[in-house]
Amino acid sequence: MSVFDALVGQDRVIEQLRGAIESARVTIEGGEATGMTHAWLFTGPPGSGRSVAARAFGAALQCPDGGCGACHECHTALTGSHVDVEIVTPSGLSYSVAETRALVSRAALAPVRGTWQVTIVEDADRFTEQALNALLKALEEPPPRGVWLLCAPSADDLLPTIRSRCRVVTLRVPPYEAVAAYLASEGIDPVTARLVAHAAQGHIGRARRLAVDHDAATHRREVLTVPTHVASVGGCFAAAAALVDAAKAEAAAVSESLDAEEKSALRESYGDTGERGMPRPRGVAGAISELEKRQRSRATRTQRDVLDRALVDLAAFYRDVLVVQLGATVDLVNPDFEPTLRDLAAESDPEATLRRIEAVLAARAAIDANVAPLLAVEAMAVALRAP
Repeated sequence: MSVFDALVGQDRVIEQLRGAIESARVTIEGGEATGMTHAWLFTGPPGSGRSVAARAFGAALQCPDGGCGACHECHTALTGSHVDVEIVTPSGLSYSVAETRALVSRAALAPVRGTWQVTIVEDADRFTEQALNALLKALEEPPPRGVWLLCAPSADDLLPTIRSRCRVVTLRVPPYEAVAAYLASEGIDPVTARLVAHAAQGHIGRARRLAVDHDAATHRREVLTVPTHVASVGGCFAAAAALVDAAKAEAAAVSESLDAEEKSALRESYGDTGERGMPRPRGVAGAISELEKRQRSRATRTQRDVLDRALVDLAAFYRDVLVVQLGATVDLVNPDFEPTLRDLAAESDPEATLRRIEAVLAARAAIDANVAPLLAVEAMAVALRAP
């Protein structure tokens, strides 16, 4: 058993991290080693396991056995409850300067229980430029036992001054066969495991959700019917509205339970019982207002993430159409839609399919640039319409 067991299809990365763990041990014992450094940048496409690798590495640094996966240090580090392992995700669309400064202050503390003070930052590409400048000082003058583990899709998503101070770990999309085997080891039917491994394009978390979550599987099927609903201009607008509404509904389902739990915990921390006629503790109203502001920002980010995932699925669908049109001998991402794929392939040519893929990618870029999601998806749907 090891903390790296969940890191599928990344043998080279695991070897690199194990070398760093050994160097860290030598350093702690007073020796000299060059394999360990104070700042790491984990990069790779969605689903490659960036945060999984960072958490596993953070746990292994605290483990007396280098990441056994069974001890108290490993368990608490992986679950986010270790006192010397801080796991941070953006509460809204980006990390603010204030959040970053607070994070830098905490990272400067000496370890309490473990041997390293580890700070894992997911979605590091969401730092604003001002926040990155606040982070830069911490990377330039690191504490002796502080380790930063940043996660981002690409090294180019961060400032050159940040990149130059990090050791980059590049992950790849896991092979479909490896993902399917891992899911099968969790008890998922092997046939289903192979299907969802392809449908999720190697993204283990999404593949697992497609296998066990009926709503997630239904949402994917609805997304992949969009190409059959854009025969008319009216159908284009209806399909766009349905796609955006589905993303809103899924994001709301994710956010509502989190919002209620956070608000309840905040009131409890202030001693606000909520009983009618009882005065509210001082400061609770302002704290709740600030929390609701962060929750609204998180809901917006979640909706955009869900919609982006739908657009990635749609781009993969048209990729499959192109594969059929060209007669390429590669696996389909969506083999369960093969009859529809062949029908659409027969109705157009490769040039038209490439234009449709470009339209989907343009919608992703527009939403990332803060264009209203409905407008971006409507423009895409019209572009998908047959000429």
